[in-house]
Amino acid sequence: MPANTAPQPNERISISLVDDDMALRRRLQLLLRASDYDVRAYSSAETLLADPGSRTSACLISDLHMPRTDGFALLRCLRSGGWLGPAILITSSRETDLPAKAIEQGFHAVLIKPLADRSVLEAVRGAVAPAPLLS
Repeated sequence: MPANTAPQPNERISISLVDDDMALRRRLQLLLRASDYDVRAYSSAETLLADPGSRTSACLISDLHMPRTDGFALLRCLRSGGWLGPAILITSSRETDLPAKAIEQGFHAVLIKPLADRSVLEAVRGAVAPAPLLS
């Protein structure tokens, strides 16, 4: 399903999740799958970019700091390839200007670690919610 089309009824929404922290990646993957999302999890931006299936995800969840790249560069790369879906940035950084910078760079939301399950699910639901119809 391309990121710019709405899912069909009973179709699970696909999410690409990239984080180099194996324990966090697995926890988020299980949380999202239990909430009926189809999750592809990656240990690095490079593995995500090497998978053509990642381009069909409806949403991206990316860590900010990863070896050899960061979440900003990953999103720029996906956008330059035509991916249009919403993205959520996760980070342990407490920089006060980071949320504004992330939104400016195209992220839908920023979540600060440690991540509360409810916050993750709310951010994903908000990111993938269909746009209201204008009359």
